[in-house]
Amino acid sequence: MSFELPALPYAQDALEPHISANTLSFHHGKHHNTYVVNLNKLVEGTEYDGKSLEDIMKATAGQADKAGIFNNAAQVWNHTFYWHSMSPNGGGSPSGDLAAKIDEDFGGYDAFADAFKAAGATQFGSGWAWLVLDGGKLAVVKTPNAECPLTDGAVPLITMDVWEHAYYLDYQNARPAYMETFLDKLVNWEFAARNLAAAA
Repeated sequence: MSFELPALPYAQDALEPHISANTLSFHHGKHHNTYVVNLNKLVEGTEYDGKSLEDIMKATAGQADKAGIFNNAAQVWNHTFYWHSMSPNGGGSPSGDLAAKIDEDFGGYDAFADAFKAAGATQFGSGWAWLVLDGGKLAVVKTPNAECPLTDGAVPLITMDVWEHAYYLDYQNARPAYMETFLDKLVNWEFAARNLAAAA
């Protein structure tokens, strides 16, 4: 069983003007697809052939001799999760149980937003900013390159890609403007709420 590039959960131009169809064409159609192609080549005929992305990631995390397999598997997973972390009707503040949990664990939405943007801004080079559930509490974490919090036992709720290819065509080197737009206009709180409910 080989992995396939999952379709975007919305039209390629659905996130405009915040993220352009041109960016998604390259980011999804080229970058994400390349990870899928590479992963299939790397696992074919190995003990990982036929396993889920999550199982492959957990089995290869932290193993230098399996770095190629981990990096490509994790990038397939991370990118798929990232597409769902955004919505054409996204942005703003969450509601319901997720809002209450953010208030409880961060002291309010603004404190969460500051922490999330700080994680993205201080991730040197390529990586990700995440809202996760870890040990029953919400936390903001950042990971470099392809790393993912689920291999450390946390439950990802949303992620923001801060690799340059995620924003450079639309924002050039202005990562802070991209992060501000992600929270104000794009973040899919319904997806985050479903992930929180599933983990409860």
